Amino acid sequence: MKKNILLPTDFSRNAWNAALYARELYKNETCDFFLMNAFSSSYVALGDMDAPVTGGNFYESAKEIAEDGLEKALERILLKPRYNNHKYYTISSFDNPLDAIKAVVNQKDIEIIIMGSKGSQDDSSDVFGSTTIAVMEKARNCPVLAVPGHVTYKEPKEIVFPTNYKTYFKKRELQYMYEIAKITNAAIRILHVKEDISLDDEQKNNKDLLENCLEGLEYSFHELDNIDVLEGLENFVDSSSSDMIAFINKKHAFFNTIFSRPLVKNLGHESKVPVLVMHDLKN
Repeated sequence: MKKNILLPTDFSRNAWNAALYARELYKNETCDFFLMNAFSSSYVALGDMDAPVTGGNFYESAKEIAEDGLEKALERILLKPRYNNHKYYTISSFDNPLDAIKAVVNQKDIEIIIMGSKGSQDDSSDVFGSTTIAVMEKARNCPVLAVPGHVTYKEPKEIVFPTNYKTYFKKRELQYMYEIAKITNAAIRILHVKEDISLDDEQKNNKDLLENCLEGLEYSFHELDNIDVLEGLENFVDSSSSDMIAFINKKHAFFNTIFSRPLVKNLGHESKVPVLVMHDLKN
C-alpha cells in the first residue's frame, strides 16, 4: 500500500540528511514523498515562525526563491540511484512552518513527517531546533520522525520504547513504530525506569496490552531504577547501540506522569539518534 510522506525542508544540510534517511528507510516501500518549503514575504526558511504578509514584490521574490530551491532539491535527489517505487512532488507554502505542515498533512493525507533536527536558522548547540520541537509537539494528527543532523542512515536494529505502563496502549497508536520495526527487522526494547518496587494491577494490565500490540515482532523488556528518566534512556541507548527512540506523546498523561519536562524538549536537546513521536489518538 502506498505511503504519503512529508519532507519539510529549508534547503539546509540537516533537511537534506533527513530526506536521504527517509528515502533509505522506505526503500522497499511504495511511497509518494512531498518536499515542502514554507516561506514568507520577508524570509524563506523553515525556521521562520513569523506570520507572512501576502502580496507585493517581496512575496514574489520569496516564492521564486522557494520554488527554485525545491526544484534544485528535487534534482539533487533524482541524481541518486532511483527506487522505482518512489515518486517525489514539491510544495511551496506561503505560511509559517507549523501551520503549513499541518495543512499539507490534511490536504495530502500524510502518514508520517520526516524532518531534520533543526533548520539553518537554529544556531544553538541543541540537537533539535525550535520548529522541529514545535512540530513534534503540536502536529498531533501525524507521527513525526526527527533525524539529528549528524546521523547517517543505517538499518535500525533496535528501537527503544520508554514507558511507565501508566497509560493503556492501542495498536493504531503504535502503528508506525510497528511498521518501521517490521520493514527493518528491528527489535523493540521496552524500557521502564522504575518509580516503585513493583507494578500495580493497572500497570500489569497495560504491559499485557503492549505485548499484544507488538505481536509478531521481536521485543524485550528492560528496567532501570534509581536514575533520572532521561539519563537512564540515554545510557540505555549508548550501552545497547540502539538506533532509534520511539514514544507516544500522551498529551494529558504521558508527559505529566513520567517526566518533569516534556520528553520532546529533553530529547530535542540531547538525542543522538532519530526520535519517532507518535500521538494519543484521543487528542
